[in-house]
Amino acid sequence: MTINKTKQIYLFFLVSLLMTACSRNKKIDVSNIPVNVKIERFDKEFDAMRLKPMAQQANYLKKKYGFFYHNCIGMLLQDQDINTNDTAYFQLLRRAFATRDYKELKHDVDSVYPGTDKEEASLTDAFRHIKYYFPQKKLPKVYAFVSGFENQIVIGDGYLGIGLDLFLGGNSRFYPSLTNAWPHYLSRNFNADNIAPRVIEGMAREDMFPESDSSKTLLSKMIYNGKIMYFMDQILPDVPDTTKIGYTGVQLKWCQDFKSQIWAYFLDQNLLYESDYPKIQKYLTAAPFTPGLGDRNESAPKLAVWTGWQIVRQYMDKHPEVTLPELMVNTNAQKILNESKYRPK
Repeated sequence: MTINKTKQIYLFFLVSLLMTACSRNKKIDVSNIPVNVKIERFDKEFDAMRLKPMAQQANYLKKKYGFFYHNCIGMLLQDQDINTNDTAYFQLLRRAFATRDYKELKHDVDSVYPGTDKEEASLTDAFRHIKYYFPQKKLPKVYAFVSGFENQIVIGDGYLGIGLDLFLGGNSRFYPSLTNAWPHYLSRNFNADNIAPRVIEGMAREDMFPESDSSKTLLSKMIYNGKIMYFMDQILPDVPDTTKIGYTGVQLKWCQDFKSQIWAYFLDQNLLYESDYPKIQKYLTAAPFTPGLGDRNESAPKLAVWTGWQIVRQYMDKHPEVTLPELMVNTNAQKILNESKYRPK
């Protein structure tokens, strides 16, 4: 049986595509790496201040959690300059504990997170992947807390805090009244499945690979964000792309369907080397859609982030000899673009 040349070309293309996908998603056995994440429930120990002598519990929390205690008190009382060495703030805490809002929030947090076994398992796997690629990385202690709807993730010296009140599920009764701070296109992702991705993204952006002040152009920011997303690919191999970038399935499909038009738009508008942040911001930040692209406001947001992700993926597919640590310290955005040969069809 013979296969004509057209079928051979198609078969070669299909096999190449499958091999590329497999190489990018190649599973790494990290089961023997000695990392086991335990999420300390600061939220529960903090709540004990209602029932125990407040000064005694405060001293215990300060000793166990260090500056994280001060940070949390500042968030809850909306005063980061509060002096936690002066017990005058105890009266403010007593008032906060007595409110209906606090009681209802505590109820919902305890209902959604009676335990954190699933989240610990996800973070254990992710942290093991970090250790696989970065053996010298000192991993943080992980604390769960209630932020007063201020922060999902807080990263400090040796610790990482998870604000459980911003992971209660997209349909939480609290989020509709918080649309000024957390519009629906953000809060729809406030669920347990997003904890590990937001932790890993926070660690990458704020701790391990903060963006350089010299990163001014859209291209440099595109490639920086693409590297962060590729880092998440490797550390969270089982997490869907939609969850990593915060898209709906429809938005991801829109990007895939219109990837060539997106790239053409950036080129036609001379945006790659634009450094006026107000002009390029709309291509980098979360939003319901991207103004100026697509019909009927159906375009996906963060198109520079998504495009940078595809460029970095293609660069790494073409350069299998480049390790993840080598990629992450490579600040030559132009070189990565050139060598990716990104020309979406």
